[in-house]
Amino acid sequence: MKKLLLTPVLLLFCIVLTAQVSQKEKQALIDFYIATNGEKWNQSWDLNTDVSEWQGVTVKDNHVTGISLLFNNITGELPSSLGDLSKLRTLELSFNNIEGALPASIGMLSNLEVLAFNGNSLSGELPATLGNLTKLKQLHLSSNTFSGVVPSSLNALTNLEIFNVFDNDLKGDLPVQLANNRNLKELMIAENGFTNTEMFSIVLLSNSGMVDLEKNFIVPPAKSVIAIETSDDDN
Repeated sequence: MKKLLLTPVLLLFCIVLTAQVSQKEKQALIDFYIATNGEKWNQSWDLNTDVSEWQGVTVKDNHVTGISLLFNNITGELPSSLGDLSKLRTLELSFNNIEGALPASIGMLSNLEVLAFNGNSLSGELPATLGNLTKLKQLHLSSNTFSGVVPSSLNALTNLEIFNVFDNDLKGDLPVQLANNRNLKELMIAENGFTNTEMFSIVLLSNSGMVDLEKNFIVPPAKSVIAIETSDDDN
């Protein structure tokens, strides 16, 4: 009799041990898999296995904290349910063939530190909700076909260290507060139509230790080398 009573307890214990991400987060990943032709990825997911075993997915404390699937033949458009991955810290989907607009729901990923979509086919305007990603340190959007202006809401990204929108169809003024961001180390904005790039060069040189703004002279460079790219529209 004791053995019969013990069995359900052991089963419950095993279930607790193997419990992983919530159904909401798992469904967001499945939505992404379906919307981007997951069966044709170079490295696909076996949806019958635990989420923690899915290629490129990082799970910590029963939450999805990272997705890294570079060069994986990902096609199609991003589903808005990606915004349900509230604990996500890294979203790295560079060098695929993702199309369409960047969904506004990306702004719901309040814990995101790295957002990377280099070398895709994304288009449309950058959503103003990107300004909600106040923990963001790296923004990589190069070699897509984004158009319009960079939303002023990005002034709120005070932790940003890398701003990379190289090779798009963006235009107008860059958000001014980006130039005043003391954390910004790399600014890659060439091959666009920006109109206020000059003010950024001197600030980035100052951040790198190569220019002293107060004394107005060149000083020895810091330990890190800063790559600065500015537009050459005047040429």
